[in-house]
Amino acid sequence: MEAAGAGAGASSPAAAPPVCLLVLGMAGSGKTALVQRLTSHLHSKSAPPYVINLDPAVHELPFPANIDIRDTVKYKEVMKQYGLGPNGGIVTSLNLFATRFDQVMQFIEKRQSSSQYVLIDTPGQIEVFTWSASGSIITEALASSFPSVVVYVMDTSRSTNPVTFMSNMLYACSILYKTKLPFIVAMNKTDIVDHSFAVEWMQDFEVFQDALNQEASFVSNLTRSMSLVLDEFYSSLKVVGISAVQGTGLDEFFEQVARAVDEYEREYRPEYERLRTKLGKVQSQQQQEQLERLQRDMGTFAPENSPAGPGAMPESAHGPSALILTRGALEEEEEDPESDTDDIDHDVTEGSHEEPAFRNFLQEAKQRYTARSSHRQGGGGGS
Repeated sequence: MEAAGAGAGASSPAAAPPVCLLVLGMAGSGKTALVQRLTSHLHSKSAPPYVINLDPAVHELPFPANIDIRDTVKYKEVMKQYGLGPNGGIVTSLNLFATRFDQVMQFIEKRQSSSQYVLIDTPGQIEVFTWSASGSIITEALASSFPSVVVYVMDTSRSTNPVTFMSNMLYACSILYKTKLPFIVAMNKTDIVDHSFAVEWMQDFEVFQDALNQEASFVSNLTRSMSLVLDEFYSSLKVVGISAVQGTGLDEFFEQVARAVDEYEREYRPEYERLRTKLGKVQSQQQQEQLERLQRDMGTFAPENSPAGPGAMPESAHGPSALILTRGALEEEEEDPESDTDDIDHDVTEGSHEEPAFRNFLQEAKQRYTARSSHRQGGGGGS
């Protein structure tokens, strides 16, 4: 249980870099709810994490974010300026943010003595982050400086069908090989369906085949063949069952995080250092070229209220910028009267042990949400 104690917020050496947890998952899998729960858990242990939101389209966050992409890029304005749909707007917003991610790295470095963990919530459209150039830039920047772990959130309640389960595992496998980082599958919503069936399917091929025999389709035959391929993937995969709503499984989760950090130090850090030594200048030049391509792809963009005027290149594309802001736990934000909450539960993280700042944030967020809901219901009743 030593690892669990460390994960629960034991003081770390001053020189120890923070652990970056990249939280990925399908829409509705509970990524935001998990980040909310982890934030609450670490606050209750007097070890507040550094929290970054990379989803520009989220209406409201149920946790205090130190860095929020929405402070840098206005998602709806990007859609308007570029004539994009929702997914294109998210990709472009993330690309704009990635061009100045060096500022984010500086903020993390300054906080490494006070925050043991950096929690990074990613867009619900998982492919936007996983397969985009900006996602690669952000992942590589973090992994080259800090121990980084990918947390793949899986909706256990929607994976009871063996074909759906296999689809999830194939996606997880592709992300593992794309990110090339230690990988944890967090089987969420165990309060609805226990994850033991999934663990058994991964460990016992015959049990999984028996479940597949109930499916008579071409897809089931393909799934049967693919399950043989994933045997090696399963053998080294870190799996933990959690409930973001009830907060169960967090001790085991942090134990797996500790093992993943050891794996990073043992297998991944030497590789990054070797590449940095041999190809440092080449990689630096390639990354610069990649960033320049992103900036060229962005064209000339600035919000209408930009001091430089509509169509001007944002300051973040040229030099030091104040666009990336740190968000205090009690800082008031502008509220969109049409905003609503998606896949969050404001009661999830309330408890008697959270730090006052975090508890006050939750209370204020709940009051704002209740007031807006009452206002909308009142307006709807009168129409």
